[in-house]
Amino acid sequence: MTLPTGVSRRSVLAASAAGAAAPFVVSETAQAGGRAPEKTYRLTVLGTSDTHGNVYNWDYYKDAEYDDSAHNDIGVAKLAALVNRLRAEATGPVLVLDAGDTIQGTPLATYYAKQEPITSTGEKHPMARAMNVLHYDAVTLGNHEFNYGLPLLNLWIRQLGFPALAANAISVKTGKPAFTPYVIKKVSVGRHAPALRVGILGLTNPGSAIWDKANVEGRIEFTDMIAAAAKWVPIMRARGADIVLISAHGGDSGTSSYGPELPNENPTALIAEQVPGIDAILFGHAHREVPQRFVTNQATGEQVLLSEPSKWGQRLTRMDFDITRVKGRWKITGKAAASLNTNTVEADPKVLAVVRKQHEKTVAYVNQVVAASTVELSAAASRYRDTPILDYINKVQTDTVTAALAGSEYAALPVLSIAAPFSRTAVFPRGDVKIKDVAGLYIYDNTLEAVVLTGAEVKAYLEHSARYFVTHAAGAPVDPETISDPAVPDYNYDVFSGVDYDIDISKPVGSRITRLQIDGADVAADARFVVAVNNYRRSGGGSFPGIVKTQVYNAQQEIRQLLIDWAQAKGRIDPADFAVPNWRLVRAGVPVF
Repeated sequence: MTLPTGVSRRSVLAASAAGAAAPFVVSETAQAGGRAPEKTYRLTVLGTSDTHGNVYNWDYYKDAEYDDSAHNDIGVAKLAALVNRLRAEATGPVLVLDAGDTIQGTPLATYYAKQEPITSTGEKHPMARAMNVLHYDAVTLGNHEFNYGLPLLNLWIRQLGFPALAANAISVKTGKPAFTPYVIKKVSVGRHAPALRVGILGLTNPGSAIWDKANVEGRIEFTDMIAAAAKWVPIMRARGADIVLISAHGGDSGTSSYGPELPNENPTALIAEQVPGIDAILFGHAHREVPQRFVTNQATGEQVLLSEPSKWGQRLTRMDFDITRVKGRWKITGKAAASLNTNTVEADPKVLAVVRKQHEKTVAYVNQVVAASTVELSAAASRYRDTPILDYINKVQTDTVTAALAGSEYAALPVLSIAAPFSRTAVFPRGDVKIKDVAGLYIYDNTLEAVVLTGAEVKAYLEHSARYFVTHAAGAPVDPETISDPAVPDYNYDVFSGVDYDIDISKPVGSRITRLQIDGADVAADARFVVAVNNYRRSGGGSFPGIVKTQVYNAQQEIRQLLIDWAQAKGRIDPADFAVPNWRLVRAGVPVF
């Protein structure tokens, strides 16, 4: 295998999960000799993040080459081509890192987790195949790495030719890091120069404790990313790291989607500000393009370099560090970062080749016809108008939970259901509906659960959801494209089935649910309902009130598969079977649309 410039083929030592043994070290290649000349050398660090199962530049939902309005390209094959070019051009060592969210996000990734799981077949995961060709130096675990359970995650890690890092993921059983916390790599910067030791610390997102509670509860505890950095950076420095880099799966906003009950979801800038000894941070999770940002460390006054490379392989971060020997030690004399667009290169043929059979099998799978639709159904307006396609999701969820609870103590309670307008582009065409169409409607690997809510809790939940909309005074024009608050993502706006309600967007947040009824009668505060909900929301994602409670139903059934199964069983998708208009946007009681 070809290693990055300046990295030896000599033996490597893995860091102990306990942090007590020697760190992961790649032996140096700097030639022995006299005193190194006082000159400037260059270290280049290339960074990716949030590739989310994308290898080919392909949209599996459209069954066509990926394209968007900005003509971005996606996939590890594109990243590899850009990385290979930069390695060839480099005059010094090049390291390649990834900041997480790798094995979830496309039908390709789902296929090898669900339809033909690698844990059953033993086949190498497509993202392991692709990333091994690219020759990463380390990858950090993102929250979506935990979506399919620890057995699949651990197998994927074993399939990699490089370490997977997560210093703040702690084994409940041992109290020690469940994964390798960091690596220190010795690289040669030039002839006769002493070896440069580059420390790389991986930090994963604490939100996994909520989002994948069923997979990690009682097994892994996720500690504060800032505290973990404060613990491990001094250890890395003490063990000889000349440069300390962090690869963190958390954004730089300083805010969390789940509130204060867990450590901060997006603390990257706070890490740079509060923890001394860090030279740069590659970060991800927020899917933003941040080419270069400097944050001043409060203790040292040093400028910490930050960069985030967007999502899906659309961008590659390039960090350059100029280093010089000063009094026998390496010193960074300059650093900068830039964001490179992968649409400037052709996809790497080696990456395409190693994943081709898996890609083709996935394409064939998603093009299977599951049913025929009597009309075209679109999700384009689902954010602001009751649409049949979201009713379809709620119908399937309601039917599943109702059947499962038949004969139980909850059988007499009305069943409500919650769905979110994940996609603005999902369409069931008139005629043949394929698996890719259903997958395009329900893009997440969520499972179905159910809890009991009171009427008061349903209203509070709907009030929280209604914060999605910008306040519109009566008489002011309403533009569907700007009706929502850009700070609230589409997946954090939910609609209910089973109750009739109005959302008055002329009123302030918290007072917008002006009608909440069943069969024309107001819902009593103490009324009880079974509510079908996805596991992300039920576990606390989005900080919706009242929903984090013990499930009355949890069969670990994936919602997307339930949608496919329902369509296959019926053979026909007809809005007459599920479309029930039950909510609307109003201003002072007057419908907006």
